[in-house]
Amino acid sequence: MMFNVPQFIDVEDKIAGPLTVKQLLWMIGMTGVLLAIFFALDGAVMIIAAVPVVLLFVALAFYRPNGQPLITYFGNAFLFLFRPKVMMWDRPVGGMLRKPTAKRNETPEAQPHSKAVSAEDIRLLAEMIDRK
Repeated sequence: MMFNVPQFIDVEDKIAGPLTVKQLLWMIGMTGVLLAIFFALDGAVMIIAAVPVVLLFVALAFYRPNGQPLITYFGNAFLFLFRPKVMMWDRPVGGMLRKPTAKRNETPEAQPHSKAVSAEDIRLLAEMIDRK
């Protein structure tokens, strides 16, 4: 039986030109913050305050380190800073840990060898697969 398998299921849909829903929402949020800065501040102070806001929102919308959104990294950093850090060490019973040693009865010849595959075996396997 043949089934159609969906391709590119991890790609988000573009709704406004090259922007996805999340990117468009970040840009709308940036516009709102910039409008608030525009009405609250004057002249050069407005531009100085707007530059970091633009950089932050553009990074949140488009920068994806290791294939994850930047907001995920901010969330993980927040949780790392404010969660309690508990580290426990359990001392091994009987003192120091010992590495496992090879048994005296085992010899290198006793270990199984890899089976050689001939061209005839490959041909027979190919015929079996083609029949199905």
